[in-house]
Amino acid sequence: MSTRCCQSAEQAPTGSGAPQGPDHSGGVGACRGKAGDAASYRVAHAGAPAAPPSAWRKEWKALAIGLAVFGGLWFLPTGEAWFERSLGAALGLVKWYAREHVVLCLVPAFFIAGAITAFTSRTAVMRTMGPNAPKALAYAAASVSGALLAVCSCTVLPLFASIRRMGAGLGPACAFLYSGPAVNVLAVVLTASVLGPGLGVARGVGAVAFSVVIGVAMHVIYRKRETVITTEQNETLADVPTRSGGRHLWLLGAMVGVLVFANWGEPASGSGLWQYVWSAKWLITGVCAALLGMVLVKGYGVGWWKLALVGAATAVAGFAGGATAAFGAATVGLVAALSFGQRRDETNEWVNQSWGFAKQITPLLLAGVLVSGFLLGRPGEAGLVPSEWVAGLVGGNSLWANLCAAMIGSLMYFATLTEVPIVQGLVGNGMGEGPALALLLAGPAVSLPNLLVIRSVLGTGRTAVFALLVVALSTLGGWVYGMCV
Repeated sequence: MSTRCCQSAEQAPTGSGAPQGPDHSGGVGACRGKAGDAASYRVAHAGAPAAPPSAWRKEWKALAIGLAVFGGLWFLPTGEAWFERSLGAALGLVKWYAREHVVLCLVPAFFIAGAITAFTSRTAVMRTMGPNAPKALAYAAASVSGALLAVCSCTVLPLFASIRRMGAGLGPACAFLYSGPAVNVLAVVLTASVLGPGLGVARGVGAVAFSVVIGVAMHVIYRKRETVITTEQNETLADVPTRSGGRHLWLLGAMVGVLVFANWGEPASGSGLWQYVWSAKWLITGVCAALLGMVLVKGYGVGWWKLALVGAATAVAGFAGGATAAFGAATVGLVAALSFGQRRDETNEWVNQSWGFAKQITPLLLAGVLVSGFLLGRPGEAGLVPSEWVAGLVGGNSLWANLCAAMIGSLMYFATLTEVPIVQGLVGNGMGEGPALALLLAGPAVSLPNLLVIRSVLGTGRTAVFALLVVALSTLGGWVYGMCV
């Protein structure tokens, strides 16, 4: 009966001005009122188009973020001493990081990571550090290669992302990620000379052991997912061309030499091998750069006159503005030499891969450094968390003090070797030797900027597990060491 009511409305003559189709103004209500049959109503209107989703359902996240930002700006505590101090520390840390680390550390690391991705044989990476590689070989290669680089927790990130992209297993890749900044021979020597031989030896042994333990733990926790990834990689491995060769090794070796020696820190003592290397660091860096130019000319067909112009511009910039200006000029010149007039696909791929890592990593690092400086300050300048609180939390050798030291270290950003004088100051304010070791094991290896980038490579879950492993092992190592001394 109800369908007849609706059909009568549908059959109304068009010339009479009656609406075509079902009468939604009153016919529907009449039909439902007479029959009370919901099923008949659905049948009659089965062809009606569904209502589009409201704008709120599609845009509520953007609206919520916008309201949160607007509210934060509305209630911004400008004029408050603590806010001005924290903001000044954050901006100061970002400025220092941009001047001292972006050009000298990150830019060479981006070029190295791009070269690894563009030139390294994926088969070789998987056979050495892949999920199915011999475990002793994989973890030894990860730990040793990380220790040879001697870089900070941010500079190691492009290299970690590149070997992971090339097929390195999760365990060896995480071992490399930890060992790069943690297993630093120069840092261990500096720790022993400034804080005592006991802390130096404990830091060296703990960093090497923890790099392997963290890698094995990550592999065991995610072994099922790694098995699926390995199967997919093996299926596509036959389609990947082999790109290994001596020229690629020479290229990588020259760039690693530039990265390592350009950032060689001044040792505490004024004599010895490390002091000699530091005094000659720019000469050694120049030799590595010259070797890089020779490899590019002989092995990759880059015009010698292009590199001659790059070298001249680098020398002029170096004399006029120092090392940072020289590296900036060299970077711009090298990109131009590889991009303009260069016909080889492999060098174009190298530049593209390096640029991809720069776009992925740089914004996250700068944002992380800004937040880290706002919360924890920088050397000589406190942030939102007062330095007195930090010193009070890490006093003694309780398990809580070691945990606090490891957590603080995992959030703060330490440039290479800067963690030693910071710990020295905290020890002078009552920090126990156990928490000192916990901070030395966790601080150089991870940081808030570092974790933001790792999340973009591994995902939230794996990054959280990696950070928890670093904090837990550093806490345990510091606690045990504190009870033994």
